[in-house]
Amino acid sequence: MSTREPTGTPTGTPTGGDGPAVLPLREAGRLLLPHLRPHRAAIAVAVLLSLVGAVTALAQPLAVAGVVRVVQDGSALAPVATLLVAVVLLGAAADGVRQYLLERAGAGVVLGVRTSLVTRLARLTVAARDARASGDLLSRVSGDTTALAAVVTSGLFDLLATVLTFLGAVVLMATLDPVLLVVTLVAIAVAGTAIAIASSRLGRLTLATQTEVGAMSSAVGRVLGALRTLRASGATDRELDGVVAAARRARDAAVRASRVRALLGPAMQVSVQGAFVAVLGVGGARVASGATSVAELVGFVLLLFTLVAPLGQLVQTWTVVQSGAAALTRVQEVLGLPVERDEASAGRDGPRRAPARTAAVPAQRAGDVPLLEFDDVAFAYPDGTPALRGVSFAVPRGTRTALVGPSGAGKSTLLSLVERFHEVSAGSVRLDGADVRDLPLAALRARLGYVEQDAPVLAGTLRENLVLAAPDATDEQVLAALDAVGLRELVERGPGLAAEVGERGVLLSGGQRQRLAIARALLAPGELLLLDEPTASLDARNEALLRDALAAAADRRTLIVVAHRLSTVVDSDQIVVLEDGRATAAGTHAQLLERSPLYRELAATQLLVGPS
Repeated sequence: MSTREPTGTPTGTPTGGDGPAVLPLREAGRLLLPHLRPHRAAIAVAVLLSLVGAVTALAQPLAVAGVVRVVQDGSALAPVATLLVAVVLLGAAADGVRQYLLERAGAGVVLGVRTSLVTRLARLTVAARDARASGDLLSRVSGDTTALAAVVTSGLFDLLATVLTFLGAVVLMATLDPVLLVVTLVAIAVAGTAIAIASSRLGRLTLATQTEVGAMSSAVGRVLGALRTLRASGATDRELDGVVAAARRARDAAVRASRVRALLGPAMQVSVQGAFVAVLGVGGARVASGATSVAELVGFVLLLFTLVAPLGQLVQTWTVVQSGAAALTRVQEVLGLPVERDEASAGRDGPRRAPARTAAVPAQRAGDVPLLEFDDVAFAYPDGTPALRGVSFAVPRGTRTALVGPSGAGKSTLLSLVERFHEVSAGSVRLDGADVRDLPLAALRARLGYVEQDAPVLAGTLRENLVLAAPDATDEQVLAALDAVGLRELVERGPGLAAEVGERGVLLSGGQRQRLAIARALLAPGELLLLDEPTASLDARNEALLRDALAAAADRRTLIVVAHRLSTVVDSDQIVVLEDGRATAAGTHAQLLERSPLYRELAATQLLVGPS
C-alpha cells in the first residue's frame, strides 16, 4: 500500500502575521530548568563571579575620582593607582572565569536538549513522523538548540549582576549629585519607552524567523533527497525555485525581526548621548557655580557609563531571552509529539475476544493456535479515511502466507499493524493467541523480522547494515545470509564486509539494496518474517535466488509476503486476496483461480494463466 502524503502547508510554516505565539517567559523558564540542574554548581559560581564583576565595575569610577582628587590635592598617587589597577584586574579575571563557566554550562544545556530531542525523534510514532518534514526537525536539533545556549552564556545569568550594577550605579550617582541623577534618568526614560514598545514584538518575530528557516531546511532536504529524480525529470529548476522562495521567506522574516532590533540600538545610543550631553551641560554649570567639584563630575560621568553598560546588557539579554523562548517553543513542539512506548498498551477499551474463524480461513487441527491471526481488523487514518475493514485470516505456524491485491488494498498496512507502527481501530491482531497490544514493543519486535517496501539502507558498512537486528552475528552467519540473497559478490572485492554502502545505500543498485534488506531480515532471530514487496527491484535471476532463500527460511520460520508479482508467491501455503481494505478470498493458487475473480484477473494480467 502506498504511503499517504500530508497535504497543505508544511508543518512549522507560519500562516501569516508575526507567526505562532511564543511560550510565556515563566513557562519557558520552567521547561528549561531541568536542563540547567546538572550544571547548577558551575552556574552558581558564575553568578557569584558576576556579582564580583558588578562590584569592581562600580568601584572603578570611584577609584578614578580618587585619582583625580589626589592629583588635585598633590597627595601620594601610588596607593590609589595601585587600588585602581587591582580593581581592574580583579574584574577582568572574574569576567573571564565567569564566561568560561557559562560557556561550558551552555554547551552542556545544548547537549542535554539535543539528546532529549534526538531521543524523542527516534521514538516518534510513525504517524507523527510522517506528518513532519525532516529538514524542519533537523533545524530544531541544530539551530534552535544553539539559540538556547545563548540564553545561558549571555542571557539570564548576567541579569542579576546587571540589575545589581544598575542599582549600585544609581545609588552612587545619587550620593555624588542627585540633580545630575534626575537629569540622567529623564534622558534614559525617553529611550526606554521606545525600547519597551519594540521589544514587545521581538519574540513573535524571532519565532517566525526560526520557523521559516526550518521550512527552508525542509525544502533543501527535499531537493537533496531526490537529486537524481529531479534531474532526470527536468524538474531541478522548478524545485530550486521552491528552495529560493523558502529562503526569501526566511530572509523576509529575519528582516522583520531586524527592524525591531534596529530600533533598540539607536534608542540606546540616543539615550546614552542625550544623558551624556545633559550631564556635561548641567554638570559644567554646577562646577562653575561651586555646587560640585571636578572630581565629583568626573566620577559621575564614569558612573553614567557604568549605568549605560547594564542598560545595554538588559536590552541584549531581553533579545537573547526572546530568541531562546522562541527556540524553546519549537523544541517543546517536538518534545510534545507522541512517541512509541516500549510496553503493553494499558487500559484499552473493549473486551478481549476469543480467536474467531471465518470462511476465508483454512481449517486447522483442533487445539492449534495460529502463530498470527487477524480478527475482524479495521484501521482508519487520523483524518477518518478507512484503510482496512473487517479483515480476518489466520497464519499457521511454519507456513508461507502471501498478501496480494491492487495497490492501496491495505497489504502493507496489515504488516504495520503487526509491528504496531499503527494501532488497529477495531478488532485485534494476535501473536500466539496474545493481542499484540498487550505485548511490550521490544518483546513483540524481537519475534519479528521486517523488510520495508522501499528497503532502506543506512550509511555505513555492509556488516553494520546486516547486523542491525543481530549484533552478535558472526562473519560466517553474515556471509551465509548474503549467499542466500545472491549478494556474495559484494564482499569478494575491495574491503569485503567493511565496504561502505554510501548515504541511503547510494553505492548499491536498487536490487542490491532490496536484497541487502532481506539478508538483514534473514539474520534476525524472529520467528515471523514480514516481507513487503521483497522482489520489486529484482531481475528474473535474483528473483529465483530469493524464492529459494524464502523457501529455506520457511523451513524454520513463518513468512508473510506482500507481493504484486504473483510468480514469486504461487507456491505459498496460503494466499490472501485483499481489495478495498477487505480480505475477499484465501486459499492456494489453484483454489483462488477457481473462486476469486480478482485473483484470476491478476494472474491473467501477469500471464500466469490464459485469458478467461
